[in-house]
Amino acid sequence: MDEHEFFYSQETGGTIVSSALKLMDEVVQARYDPAQWNIYAAQASDGDNWADDSPLCHELLAKKILPVVRYYSYIEITRRAHQTLWREYEHLQATFDNFAMQHIRDQEDIYPVFRELFHKQSSKSEA
Repeated sequence: MDEHEFFYSQETGGTIVSSALKLMDEVVQARYDPAQWNIYAAQASDGDNWADDSPLCHELLAKKILPVVRYYSYIEITRRAHQTLWREYEHLQATFDNFAMQHIRDQEDIYPVFRELFHKQSSKSEA
């Protein structure tokens, strides 16, 4: 998928988010030792996911991904009410300091929200 397709494709249905999270876990395990790499991840979604898959997404993030990444951000782009994926991720945000999430309504807000989520934080020694 190229950048244009990512931002403008309007495909619907059939999303199983856990498949992407499983692939991320496999790639990290095979190529990026967390002891040697600072791993950051970002997920942008319209929030559509099979309801039965959302608990598996929570489990993969909690047990495999969040323990090895420095930071993980989730952005949901929708004008509709939140669904099961958002609710599962709210539990992660309450538990993990390295997990952040934001809701936006329009595509043009993607970059500003990513900038906010990934802004450089000054260390205590700089303050």
